[in-house]
Amino acid sequence: MQQILNVWTALDTKRRITVAFAAIAMFAAILFMAQIAGKPSLSLLYSGLDPAVSGKIVAALEQSGVTYQVRGDAIYVDASRRDRMRMSLAEQGLPSSGSSGYELLDNLSGFGTTSQMFNVAYWRAKEGELARTILVWPQIKLARVHIANPPSRPFGTPTRPVASVTVKLSGGALSAARIHALRFLVASAVSGLAPKDVSVIDADRGLLTADQDQGGSAGYAGARALRMKQNIERLLAARVGAGNAVVELSLDTSKQAETIVQHSFDPQSRVAISTDTEETSGSASGNDGSAVTVASNLPSGNTSGGATSNKSSSSKTRERVNYEVSETTRKLTTGPGKVNRISVAVLVNGITDPTSGKWVARQDSELASLQELVKSAIGFDAKRGDVVTIKSMKFPPLSQAGTSATPSMLQGLMVHAPSLIEAALLALVVLVLGLFVIRPALANPERLLAPPGAEDGLDHPGQMLANGASAFPEFQSTPPANDPVAQLREIISSRQEEAVQVLRNWVETGEGEQIS
Repeated sequence: MQQILNVWTALDTKRRITVAFAAIAMFAAILFMAQIAGKPSLSLLYSGLDPAVSGKIVAALEQSGVTYQVRGDAIYVDASRRDRMRMSLAEQGLPSSGSSGYELLDNLSGFGTTSQMFNVAYWRAKEGELARTILVWPQIKLARVHIANPPSRPFGTPTRPVASVTVKLSGGALSAARIHALRFLVASAVSGLAPKDVSVIDADRGLLTADQDQGGSAGYAGARALRMKQNIERLLAARVGAGNAVVELSLDTSKQAETIVQHSFDPQSRVAISTDTEETSGSASGNDGSAVTVASNLPSGNTSGGATSNKSSSSKTRERVNYEVSETTRKLTTGPGKVNRISVAVLVNGITDPTSGKWVARQDSELASLQELVKSAIGFDAKRGDVVTIKSMKFPPLSQAGTSATPSMLQGLMVHAPSLIEAALLALVVLVLGLFVIRPALANPERLLAPPGAEDGLDHPGQMLANGASAFPEFQSTPPANDPVAQLREIISSRQEEAVQVLRNWVETGEGEQIS
């Protein structure tokens, strides 16, 4: 402490002001850096949430006492507690989709609940559960479901339920396959609801209609064509190398549904299924009548006269046989997506002749083998009219167009701004300490320790030795010797540390020539 006071006393007014300013700046920088170091590092918790849901999360964070910060629609928390807070909020059901599910039915009691109230709560719960399921898709940011299910009327015309789904996407557009999956998801959850009665609405692009039923088959055909194209490219790349084959595939599919019912009979194939036999027989007898006379009219006359008797009999047989003729009934139903024709065009790059170094087209035998492989990969059918064409041509050299997208220097600085600020402040503190504190102390330590007014004749260490004992007043008590070398040795032996320091400063400042 006494040495510090001596140094402070040895300084003039200008240097005192400089040292005081440097000390104040150093302490301010240290306090600022300590504040920055003590401030927690914030990390993103959630972003892009509904304002109502964000308010619930902020309330939960305030209740738990976690340091947080709201920046636009993003919520940042302490990085060390981010994962723990996500688990804690998930336990509380946050962030929620904003719609309740089947938990609405838990609040309904048997007393005071009418059937109409239960139906309303049930359909609200159904809509909330569907919205939660739809939000599982990463592409969908928000979702709302509305179901219109009219009550049943025993004596009225039955009506079918309809539904609508409103989605807000995080980026891009929904494909036809995803739209159909969304429709079938809602239709499968509601009894009697058909997929065609579900309307899908994009909050940014409007109603997603435009013949989505046909678009679904077209989308399926496009996905199938893309998959076949990728299979062919992978197959050819194994032989010709990556980038040496270009494949274009056209898949002609049917967009209409067709049902064919066919009945055919075989008259040569018959089977007796029943036989009916009927037999009829009969007999008859009688007398032939005689002539009427006077005697036959008398009471005692002969009435029989000359009559004769006769008999007759008959029989009849009938047989009926029923046959069943062989019959075949065929019902063929063809939906959209039936492949009518496949056309494949393959362009293969040639090879370089190792002897001449020139480009050479591939041989016909190799192209024929590649064509057979392509036919097997697509399921070639000549009756269907499929076509596969393979040609070997020279590919032009590809030149890079445009520039690669790289982040700008400003973006990189903004990302690492906190670290850069801390490094700059630390460098500033080190620079201030080096320039105004350490450098003056190392440059002239004897000058700082000398009493006031002694620096007039002692500008540097070389002058201390040139002026004799003025640099060391205690040396004047030593009687001078005739031999300067002996006197120098005596001074060095009695003041070893000071002599070493003087010689070191003398060597460093390069002023040793003044003594000689």
